[in-house]
Amino acid sequence: MVAVHRAGTRPGIPVLNPFPASTPIPLIDSADSITIAGHAMATRFEFVLCGGNPHSLRAAGEEAMEEIKRLEAELGFYQAGSEIHRLNNHAADAPVRVSPMLFDLLKRCRELNEQTGGAFDVTVAPLLTCWGLAGGAGCFPSTEEIEEARSRCGWDLVEFDACAMSIAFKKPGVMLDLGSVGKGYALDIAAEWLGESGVESALLHGGTSTSYAIGQPPDADAWKLAIVRPEAGTTLDAAHGSPTDDDLLATVALKDASLSVSAVWGKSFEHEGKIYGHVIDPRIGQPVGGALLSAVVTSEATTSDALATALLALGETGHAKLQDTFCGLKSLVALPDTESGYRIVSNGV
Repeated sequence: MVAVHRAGTRPGIPVLNPFPASTPIPLIDSADSITIAGHAMATRFEFVLCGGNPHSLRAAGEEAMEEIKRLEAELGFYQAGSEIHRLNNHAADAPVRVSPMLFDLLKRCRELNEQTGGAFDVTVAPLLTCWGLAGGAGCFPSTEEIEEARSRCGWDLVEFDACAMSIAFKKPGVMLDLGSVGKGYALDIAAEWLGESGVESALLHGGTSTSYAIGQPPDADAWKLAIVRPEAGTTLDAAHGSPTDDDLLATVALKDASLSVSAVWGKSFEHEGKIYGHVIDPRIGQPVGGALLSAVVTSEATTSDALATALLALGETGHAKLQDTFCGLKSLVALPDTESGYRIVSNGV
């Protein structure tokens, strides 16, 4: 859930909650700011734009929102006719020509996979289907089913042809799902679009879990966002409530940067008394167990979105690894603890 009023002190701090918000709290709408909201990629996107001519701001914001919806039509896993849908249905039969945009994005996803030691992987779609998490409520598969799904995952099964601008799969059943990076990429594109339109102050979010700050608000040095504690997120969502100071885990100042928050409980199911989350660790084919919640700050939303997902699988050891790999990265993880429920390891968040 997001509640943006004035950046600065509480209660005007936007709240990033990795849990699905049924009733988003409206952004501010005052004389020197306008808000734009829209639904895409199975979530709600919201922009607050400050300064300048309100008519120009609204026009720029609406164009940026339309660009996100256009991206959904190209990147959506379930959108019939999307580039991803065509790849998943035909790339095992013959190479499929794709747009330069998607070709470059998939190359970036492959690079992020290598940089995270396989913890971030958009080829994980067969495992999501195996665990009933691809549009379903979740189910517990057999060991054989997990291993069969794992045999259809991995970048070694994806071939890139830069000359033909095409992608091919080496075996049937390989599938790509950009759900773990799509919102971040969309926010990067929207921020670039707004910047080219002259917008110098804005806060954008997708699904309350990834946010991008352009510049700073009129009355502060940076946009400030708050992260909800693991134990408070689902409770607040169920009650459609607003967080108090006691519900907040950390406050982050953003300026020309992105913050992504991910948690294991956004969607979950129970099997034999144990709760399984919706994020799969592609390295083992099982729901993640390395962390309960993660937060990542980077200069672009594509990277923060991907790394927040990876950090759930990597846990504490991966937290240090990412610091060495990504210059300027700030991050936080909430790790399971038998005595207190969880403990926090933070670097700059």
